[in-house]
Amino acid sequence: MSKKIILALDQGTTSSRTIAYNSKGKPIATAQQDFEQLFPKNGWVEHDPEAIWQSQIKTINEVFTKGISANDVVGIGITNQRETTIVWHKDTGEPIYNAIVWQDRRTASYCDELKSTGQEELIQEKTGLIIDAYFSATKLRWILHNVAGANDLAKNGKLCFGTVDTWLIYKLTKGKVFVTDVSNASRTMLFNIHILKWDTELLNLFDIPKAILPEVKSSSEVYGHTELFDYKIPICGIAGDQQAALFGQLCTKKGMVKNTYGTGCFLLMNTGKKPVKSQNNLLSTIAWQINGKTQYALEGSVFVGGAAVQWLRDGINLINDASEIETLASSVPDSDNVVVVPAFTGLGAPYWDPYARGSIMGISRGTTKGHIARATLEGIALQVYDIVKAMESDSNMHITELRVDGGATANNLLLQIQSDIFDCDVVRPTNLETTALGAAYLAGLAVGVFKSKDALSEYWEKDKTFKPQTNKEGQLKLIKLWHKAVNRSKNWLDDN
Repeated sequence: MSKKIILALDQGTTSSRTIAYNSKGKPIATAQQDFEQLFPKNGWVEHDPEAIWQSQIKTINEVFTKGISANDVVGIGITNQRETTIVWHKDTGEPIYNAIVWQDRRTASYCDELKSTGQEELIQEKTGLIIDAYFSATKLRWILHNVAGANDLAKNGKLCFGTVDTWLIYKLTKGKVFVTDVSNASRTMLFNIHILKWDTELLNLFDIPKAILPEVKSSSEVYGHTELFDYKIPICGIAGDQQAALFGQLCTKKGMVKNTYGTGCFLLMNTGKKPVKSQNNLLSTIAWQINGKTQYALEGSVFVGGAAVQWLRDGINLINDASEIETLASSVPDSDNVVVVPAFTGLGAPYWDPYARGSIMGISRGTTKGHIARATLEGIALQVYDIVKAMESDSNMHITELRVDGGATANNLLLQIQSDIFDCDVVRPTNLETTALGAAYLAGLAVGVFKSKDALSEYWEKDKTFKPQTNKEGQLKLIKLWHKAVNRSKNWLDDN
């Protein structure tokens, strides 16, 4: 072969992308395709699985029009929106229902029932997760119990369940390969992260037949080949999007931390070879498994990060373009005691309150657009702050550096606010697409394009380091106001 190119398929919540990387880990071609978001009821979020597949295959084909040949590609890595749940017929490959997206809240009341019957300790002990509608188990149970005939088909081995990685591989291999990796399995609330197997007790709890589940593999190995193009191409890397970003940021050593600023914010800390049980409502999850060695992480999720800026643009027309918020927020020296809590879909870690809602507090006659814009950026950063403090407590480690990625990291003011609140360095790399990069690294390791994890360090480049610049007294006041506002936003929709 004339080249050694890795294709990274980055299947996200609102769009699918394919990025081609060369043997130095540099992107050389990219394509992106949006697909429709479906909201059939309040709190329900769905995707058409075929729309996911069609958008992804279009981006692959588009990359092949940009000077990339299929015979140059030595491997495909896949990273995906996690927890999103798809069920399809094993024989025909036809979905029996739309994909239920990670954001979907339809099973929140069932989760409350599980908590009321004392299942929290069992589930956390086995899976590292808290009981929440966020994860796949309750979504899968809902499909099996609400689609006519689904439960019987599942028990007779006629159905397949998968997160999006499993669905894409099934389609790429024309049904020949039915697998997932440990990082995605660990997000289902059905996988025992200690023994690395589907857990029979949990399957019984959720009334889910084992026959419906994919085989669980490592994050970096050859799972099979796609024959959809001119040449057989190995599929050889899988990781859920946030684990892929942790790997793409080369947070491969214990104690290293990254935060991805996307629609939400996802903060992960590498905790090494053993899972750390959280005492602060964080998640213990599998980061990846390579060459039989499993790495674990602590994770905290902010449901609304960059989406808060989108709301300023689309919801109340405070700005015309997302890029305008930095200028507007910089027009004032501080937020003048205004606090924005962006809990539009509830609060994630460490609060896990699906009934919380967004709020703007501290408004006075002197409040301007600039104050609200700045308070919105602070609200994003303060949500991340709460998670970092919880992580430091759980891990007994002090964080001195935060590596960041995602679209919102183009906002210098946001990162400076983050550094000031943390009182630590915030480091932005030159390549912000670390999710796809992580998938490419995992695939490249499996087929020898990259020699080792340590060898990858020469490809990671720093763009800018943001250092604390403000007085601690001012930050402590801001944090105190933030926690007061959060407490008043909690349980907003709870009638009890």
